[in-house]
Amino acid sequence: MMSLADVNAMATPAFIARFGDVAEHASWVAEQAATRRPFASLEAMIEAFRVAIMDASASEQLRLIRAHPDLAGRAAIAGELAEESRKEQAAAGLDRLTSEEFARFSALNGHYRDRFGIPFILAVKGASKDMILESFASRLANDRDTELANALDQVCRIVAFRIEGRVSPH
Repeated sequence: MMSLADVNAMATPAFIARFGDVAEHASWVAEQAATRRPFASLEAMIEAFRVAIMDASASEQLRLIRAHPDLAGRAAIAGELAEESRKEQAAAGLDRLTSEEFARFSALNGHYRDRFGIPFILAVKGASKDMILESFASRLANDRDTELANALDQVCRIVAFRIEGRVSPH
C-alpha cells in the first residue's frame, strides 16, 4: 500500500506505470487522472479517475468497456486475464464453476454481447456466483443506453476497488 502523499509526489510517468492498469488496458485514464494531482484524499483520487472516464469521448468509453473480459469467459479459461481480473473473478468463485454453471455463464455472456455489443461488466468484489447471475438476468431486460451507462458505472467501481487496494486512505 502506498500513502496518498507518495502518490502525489510521484512523477507522472511513474504514476501512469503504477496506476495505468486500474482501468482495463487503458492507461490513458491514469494519464488524465494524473493531471488532477495533488489529490486531497483517496476519494478525490478515485473521483479523478471517474472524471477521466466519464469525460472521455463515446468512442474511448466504448473501447474501454470492450477491453473488459467476459466473466468466466474464454480469457479466464485460457489464463489470459489481467492479474487483478483473475483475482477478482476467483474471489467470486468464477474459477470454480461446474460445467453446467460455465455453460450458463457462456450463454449469458453471448446473449448479452449479441444484445448490447459489449461485454457484461460487473464489479464482482463481494459478489457470489448467484448474485452475478441475477445481475445478468435483470440487466438483459435493459435498453442499450442503460447498459452502456451501467457498464461505465461498473468500470468506475472496478477502478475504485483497485485503487483502494493500492493506496492507503491515510
